[in-house]
Amino acid sequence: MAQTRLKDALCRGEFVITAEICPPRGTDTTEFLQKARLLKDRIVAVNVTDNQRAVMRLSSLACSVLLLREGLEPVFQMTCRDRNRLALQSDIMGAWVLGVRNILLLTGDHVRFGDHRDAKPVYDLDSVQLIQTAAGLNRGVNLKGRELRGHTDFYIGAVVSPEAEPFEPEWIKFEKKVRAGARFFQTQAIFDIEKFKKFFDYAVRLDVKVLAGVLLLKSAKMAHYLNANVPGIKVPASIIEELESSSDQLQTGIEIAARQIRELRGFCHGAHIMAIGKEEKVVDIIELA
Repeated sequence: MAQTRLKDALCRGEFVITAEICPPRGTDTTEFLQKARLLKDRIVAVNVTDNQRAVMRLSSLACSVLLLREGLEPVFQMTCRDRNRLALQSDIMGAWVLGVRNILLLTGDHVRFGDHRDAKPVYDLDSVQLIQTAAGLNRGVNLKGRELRGHTDFYIGAVVSPEAEPFEPEWIKFEKKVRAGARFFQTQAIFDIEKFKKFFDYAVRLDVKVLAGVLLLKSAKMAHYLNANVPGIKVPASIIEELESSSDQLQTGIEIAARQIRELRGFCHGAHIMAIGKEEKVVDIIELA
């Protein structure tokens, strides 16, 4: 498998910090690149989301290539929602040819959550099958078993929700993703460190790397929304109370995220910071942590 900064750092046992940047809703990449430049030399890799929350944005692949030009290492995110198996394979190979070396594969939020609710969801493959597909392309064969003229060599990643309730179905799918070829995992936002540690202790037995999801809570209102609308995320009452009692809820959210990273440093492989819409605050979180 091709070496990447992300893989190298994880294999050396470093505590790795990654973050994600949402592509713009349009072709003006000025702000996207400004945020990316702030993160350069502060994080190991940048996850570029793929029409996050089913909201139409600039291509994740195009933005990954822009990051490469800036000297940052992208994690190209691809969902099952918008492409059939032909397009998925074609875009994965296209990403490799363009210089992308990390790929994160996931199901993708349903279109009913997004801004094009009349769009037709595809889901030709599920996330496990998509991982198997990428692993096959790494071996030089397509989904039909046909040998390719040239292969990919991606560091393949996937996602997991350690705080899902019930957790048993999530664990079964996690193991399937490992068997399919996923070598690193980014988790859904975690808030219960002790519960996450139990998951982590089991996960490392499967010889994979785990980056814990750290979500910047911008306000108590956001925390309440997550609890009501996003499966797999449960913001504890104590954290909500901490936000509600603050005169600067965004700054308190930054401090909470930094505190989580400090706790994770004691045992985890790394942290993946999600500061949706406030990517410039990732710098503050890292400095506090």
